Amino acid sequence: MSDSATTTPTLPKDLAAEKGMVNVQIDGHWIQVPKGTRMIEACKMAEKEVPHYCYHPKLSSPGNCRMCLVQMGMPPRPAPGEEPKFGEDGYQEIGWMPRPVIACANTVGENMGIRTGGDLVEKCREGVMEFLLINHPLDCPICDQAGECSLQEFSVEHGKGTSRFQENKVKKPKNVDIGPRIRLDDERCIMCSRCIRFMDEVADDPVLGFTDRGTHTTLSVHPGRKLDNNYGLNTVDICPVGALTSNDFRFQMRVWFLKETPSIDVNCGTGCNTTIWTRGNEIFRVTPRENNEVNSAWMPDSHRLAFHEIHSDRRLTSPLTLSGGQHASTTMERAVKEAALGFEGLPGNEVAIIASARGTNEELLLVKKIKEALGTDNLVLIGRFGESDGKLISADRNPNTTGAKMVLGDDNPFEKYDQIKGDIASGQIKAALVIGEDLTESGYSSDELSKLQHLVVLNILSNATAGKAHVVLPGASFAEKRGSMVNVTGRLQRLNRAILPPGESAPDWEILSALLAELNPEGPKPQKIQDVFQMLADEVAEFNDLTLQKIGDLGVQVKDTGETIPLLEKERKRIENREIVG
Repeated sequence: MSDSATTTPTLPKDLAAEKGMVNVQIDGHWIQVPKGTRMIEACKMAEKEVPHYCYHPKLSSPGNCRMCLVQMGMPPRPAPGEEPKFGEDGYQEIGWMPRPVIACANTVGENMGIRTGGDLVEKCREGVMEFLLINHPLDCPICDQAGECSLQEFSVEHGKGTSRFQENKVKKPKNVDIGPRIRLDDERCIMCSRCIRFMDEVADDPVLGFTDRGTHTTLSVHPGRKLDNNYGLNTVDICPVGALTSNDFRFQMRVWFLKETPSIDVNCGTGCNTTIWTRGNEIFRVTPRENNEVNSAWMPDSHRLAFHEIHSDRRLTSPLTLSGGQHASTTMERAVKEAALGFEGLPGNEVAIIASARGTNEELLLVKKIKEALGTDNLVLIGRFGESDGKLISADRNPNTTGAKMVLGDDNPFEKYDQIKGDIASGQIKAALVIGEDLTESGYSSDELSKLQHLVVLNILSNATAGKAHVVLPGASFAEKRGSMVNVTGRLQRLNRAILPPGESAPDWEILSALLAELNPEGPKPQKIQDVFQMLADEVAEFNDLTLQKIGDLGVQVKDTGETIPLLEKERKRIENREIVG
């Protein structure tokens, strides 16, 4: 940070005070921050790193790791009857305390000084780091946290490089099964208590705690309990060392080999922001990405582990056509032509499209165009509704119901489900296009599907519906395509491609665009996903003047649905009560 950016206050001192701002000197530079800001956050605003372990802005601050020590100073208290003395720069001279304070639990005040470096601070940090490493094992080469371990990083930057400890290390439990998805290597634990506080304050399941005392303190689950909460894997994310590891990712890959792709979760209407970690053409893990308007910094275990179906043995990798009662592989071009040919000559009332609110806005727009090309009104989406878990799992299990309503111009796109199902069963509907759904999971019987003269299925997995299809088109999963969705609160968010679709499968919008070109040769022929979004922006008022690029990694609010996300509401109350920074 340049001197000009840090030595000149943004507002005059009297005006700053009116707006609840205070002037703080950090490493010799003055900045203005809101009154009540924690010292560690003020240092972050000044682009000064303060090392820490126990502190997390989304959790309470116990101040127990002592790694965030800084030197604090305040103006000397004037003698009775004396006025405070100000220097030429308009500030009082700072008197520095001879001992450090923790930056995570103390707040700033007017004319306060903070030193994040210097001999006092550095010597204290070296001492803290030496104590943290006394019983810590030297197993970095086999630790899953290697490459993203705060203990490694801060030991290099703030450690002594040598240890005076000569005694035997205390041996603690290793590879402890504390739950179905998590292992504990307690010998690595530095007792920051992040996991304990998360389970207590966010997951509302206080199942973790410390036992014993001193160097024998051990992390443990309460007697008769397991760490089986659906948000338990978030403790792995926030563990600053390798004490808690995910069974799913344990010993699978070093993080420095992995590519990170920002995206969103597609398992419910919340649309948690995620990072997809990949190497080659394989996903190794999915973790939450911070977005204070959607999921804070957390996500459910069930959603983060759902990516495994992408690499399932049931994955469709080649277009299929039915011949002699058997499916045979073909090219995508021939499959699309045969799919379109089966609808030829049929009146609109004999054709149905059953699509999915798990599709992107771009895919749903093309579905709408195909509906118009077929001249049918028989378009329905499959609804999925359950109960909210009171945190991040929405009652709407589809990720894009809000977007579907906006794109299709229909406030109830699920309404025609019974009518279309009945018309298929009676033989009134003779041909159907099914996109992203297994109808046998939604109440359709195998006999009902057999009555269709022409059934086209676009999906990523083989299923009972695809088994009855005359044409099967292999689509792309959420991690293999680009596009956009609108979550339950009306926030437009973006999917990004992390890996390539396997075999001859392709992004759904490309397949739908090719099918549309066959059904309506005079219609639009988008060449890129940006072209489809431009069509959206032209037709949907809420998307006017937007592009995929403008959506950004955190999304754009395009509609007020009146829905809220319970976990965020709870977090905002805690911020208001100054329990957390947020």
